[in-house]
Amino acid sequence: MNTTVIGLGKMGRALAAALVARGHDTTVWNRTPGRAGDLAVTNAQTAADAVAANELVILCLLDFESVVDVLDGVELTGRTIVNLTTGTPAEAAKLSALVTGRGAAFLDGGIMAIPSMIGSPAAVVLYSGDEQAFRRAQDVLSAFGDRRYLGAEPGLAALNDIAMLTGMYGMLGGFVHAAAMVRTEGVPVVEFTETLLIPWLRAMFPALVDMAGQIDSGDYTAEESDLAMQVANDGIGEVSRAQGVSTELSDPLFALMRRRVEQGHGGDDFPSVIELLS
Repeated sequence: MNTTVIGLGKMGRALAAALVARGHDTTVWNRTPGRAGDLAVTNAQTAADAVAANELVILCLLDFESVVDVLDGVELTGRTIVNLTTGTPAEAAKLSALVTGRGAAFLDGGIMAIPSMIGSPAAVVLYSGDEQAFRRAQDVLSAFGDRRYLGAEPGLAALNDIAMLTGMYGMLGGFVHAAAMVRTEGVPVVEFTETLLIPWLRAMFPALVDMAGQIDSGDYTAEESDLAMQVANDGIGEVSRAQGVSTELSDPLFALMRRRVEQGHGGDDFPSVIELLS
């Protein structure tokens, strides 16, 4: 399938470059001209021309409003619209209704990569929406990286995208807190990270699958370290404060764990705190 890419910011240009590298004939359009640079693409004069050029149309813009604005008044009949603009599940559902109501198939996507990763096996792109559209386009979409179809509900890609980012930022928050602690004693953060933190986290990662099983089953019974034991003292907070490190990152989690114990669930395992979030 010849392909159109609308939006040539850093990510959009990386998507177009990946298509060109795979030998796909690619048409591009950007609100600000000249962004294609030396890419071997066809530059459309208008968004309508770009959509008319090819059946498969990929959008990577600033936000949901930008996508709606660009598609306003453009003929979409017979097109497959793949939205790779970051948004919310509700926005994906609205966009799906708008696009399919105008005669096009719709896929929403979540890019789990930075621009420099696009086209490599490390890049993962999540998709949801019209399954037949995904099957037709998947060979082209493979140019971007590992493609994962999550289901027909349009908002699933956006939901999983944000959920994965939530997990990542939780990990990064723990990292910068840990780094702040060891730095108070002049410990090189790179040395700590390479020799101690990463091996420790790598050993802990398999436990996430067991925790996920507890959440799915609703049985949080602890076999080893229960919540009552974990909140018996605030070691992270005490040491952090003693070292002059803020506890803004760790306090909310400790408060949730303690509240769960106060509610009578001291014998539960850590995943039990999810019940305070739902």
